[in-house]
Amino acid sequence: MNITLTGASGFIGGPLIEKLKAKGHNLRMLGRRDSGAENFLKWDSISDPFPAAAVEGTDAIIHLAGEPVAQRWNADVKKRIRDSRVNGTRALVAAIGKATVRPKMLIAASAIGFYGDRGVDQLDEMSKPGTGFLPEVCVEWEQAAMEARKLGMRVVLLRIGIVLHESGGALKTMLPFFRMGLGGPVGNGCQWMSWIYRDDLVAMLLWALENDSVSGAINGVAPEPVRNVDFGHALGEVLNRPAVLPAPEFALRLLYGEMASVVLASQKVYPRVPIAKGFVFQYPELKGALRASVA
Repeated sequence: MNITLTGASGFIGGPLIEKLKAKGHNLRMLGRRDSGAENFLKWDSISDPFPAAAVEGTDAIIHLAGEPVAQRWNADVKKRIRDSRVNGTRALVAAIGKATVRPKMLIAASAIGFYGDRGVDQLDEMSKPGTGFLPEVCVEWEQAAMEARKLGMRVVLLRIGIVLHESGGALKTMLPFFRMGLGGPVGNGCQWMSWIYRDDLVAMLLWALENDSVSGAINGVAPEPVRNVDFGHALGEVLNRPAVLPAPEFALRLLYGEMASVVLASQKVYPRVPIAKGFVFQYPELKGALRASVA
């Protein structure tokens, strides 16, 4: 299969490329950082037009590009977060519409930020979006991707949770503190965290690619969300370190500003659609995923 991958130079892109190549797929890769690899095109989803050659004659597109959310927000950063996702996806779909030979499917990243801060409510793919900046961005982002259905494409919206692996994401930030015995709950620790081991997320992307029955929104999370305090205890146990020092809410707000609300949000998300359609998690349980992540 000929596959176009955006966000190829990111945290998920690298291991996904390895799996796709191992399966014999031909890749066209796009990213902000030029990897020097064959068939790689530099593309900034905020400012660059989408290169038409990257969609012409391809069979499927996996769209992972987007400005990182985990940074201190200001008006410019928030604009970059939105534009990289919404305008970048619109540019991609517009390029598909102009292609002579169009791809048959689009797998587009989204995020469980779609649901907002929802306390103890159990959320699945049928749950309504939350309120606030990130839910609004996710709604627009998904709407932009769903325009590809009008072009006759199968569209999958993968709402990704906290991705666990020591090489990137939230866990990479946490590990130095936990390894020094300085880790612990965030805020009051009661908020729910919905996570997924990185290799399970890559496997879910491949599963969605290969199964024509999968379409619409799917939650890219493991089936066992945990409270933040329990996540900290599990990580401390895996590292054989104490995990009792809290990160108080006021300190997080001083450090991250408005973005602290994302860290403190409670999202108890369940992958109803993947499980119903037969996806099997390699690491459905947190401690096993953490052990694999830091191995």
